[in-house]
Amino acid sequence: MTSLPPQPLSPLDGRYRSAVGELGEHLSEAGLNRARVHVEVEWLIAQTDRRFFGTEPLSDHQKAALRRVVAEFGQSDIDELASLEATTRHDVKAVEYYVRRRLDDLGLDHLAELTHFACTSEDINNLSYAVTVRDAVQQVWLPKYRTVIDTLAALAREHRDAAMLSRTHGQPATPSTMGKELAVFVFRLERIAKQVEAAEYLGKFSGATGTFSAHVVAAPDVTWPDVSREFVESLGLTWNPLTTQIESHDWQAELYGKISHANRVLHNLATDIWTYISLGYFRQIPQAGATGSSTMPHKVNPIRFENAEANLELSSAVLDSLAATLVTSRLQRDLTDSSAQRNIGVGFGHSLLALDNIQRGLGEIDLDRGLLLADLDGNWEVLGEAIQTVIRAEVAAGRSTIADPYALLKELTRGKRVGAADLAAFVEGLEIGDAAKQRLLALTPASYTGIASELVDRLG
Repeated sequence: MTSLPPQPLSPLDGRYRSAVGELGEHLSEAGLNRARVHVEVEWLIAQTDRRFFGTEPLSDHQKAALRRVVAEFGQSDIDELASLEATTRHDVKAVEYYVRRRLDDLGLDHLAELTHFACTSEDINNLSYAVTVRDAVQQVWLPKYRTVIDTLAALAREHRDAAMLSRTHGQPATPSTMGKELAVFVFRLERIAKQVEAAEYLGKFSGATGTFSAHVVAAPDVTWPDVSREFVESLGLTWNPLTTQIESHDWQAELYGKISHANRVLHNLATDIWTYISLGYFRQIPQAGATGSSTMPHKVNPIRFENAEANLELSSAVLDSLAATLVTSRLQRDLTDSSAQRNIGVGFGHSLLALDNIQRGLGEIDLDRGLLLADLDGNWEVLGEAIQTVIRAEVAAGRSTIADPYALLKELTRGKRVGAADLAAFVEGLEIGDAAKQRLLALTPASYTGIASELVDRLG
């Protein structure tokens, strides 16, 4: 048997690359290295702007040339860094040497010793991860997540009046509308979206053990915490003033917990839609050329929602593990976070793939309103709740002396099928006021939905 050419181990980089490839712009090794170069370049510019060690501020042209190194970072730069790291055996040191080369190319070699000045590798890494995770969330994950919310909200509004039988414990229960049930998920997902949008991305820039020791020795007259804060904030991050060698990663644990929470709500949505499909409430729209089964040609399987379930579970497993691992570092630093963080893209990738499948799946279903109505018409016993509640109100108002209305309706309906005629005859014989009796006689399972359709309006 011949050996295969190099193959991706993860389906995210193989079979599903087209759905998640945009994350690679940020949460890949190349994306991380570009961010590292960005941080190193901006630190150089920040130092010259402050005239550290007798330097003069760079001209706008020189700053633009340095920033083009980041903006035009591409395959040749990726290859060059890989070659440097093969020698240095240290990824951040390779970035430092790479930046020094670019300074030589631009005639700025006199600034070489300000490259990576007073930095530990984690000063560069923590800022780079914060920048790449922030951009991946804000530019890739959140827009896709919001697209799913918007699609779901549109379906909720479209089906706001579509009465359906509820299924508490899987059994016939007080009717709702499909729109209201979908609106519940919109509300849940929207809350999490706002929490993710408000997430903080923290950064530290304080040296080998977070004490500014080398900084103070090199330049004792500089207020280094102020410089650190200004630099971190210039990258669009929140400054963390108290750290060890590493930024403590609590913001990452918080963020990944929120994404994992979103995954689980989406998982609940996927299982509910799958169940509605199995009940026939939603028809799946056949896609041209698609095959549902290798042997049963009639099948249209709910694969979008099943695929989403699996990927949401994988995403949460990775993100939960990261959240648990990253908040612990032995004493002032260990390297467990270094290996763990290289899997951030995997966690987000599986979530993004699930979002893509849910989005596609929601666009391939059609509500069977006729079946919903038929289901309701076959379950008149669900009106037992309404009847016994009205009787209680009539007793409380002094218009009835019926004892234990709940037990009365339990005897009539529990575990039984009761038709429209049976309930009408029962209501006609009740000792209650005429107005209440007429309300009950006019009631049907399809009209017993309370204000479900109005609740959809709360989505705004």
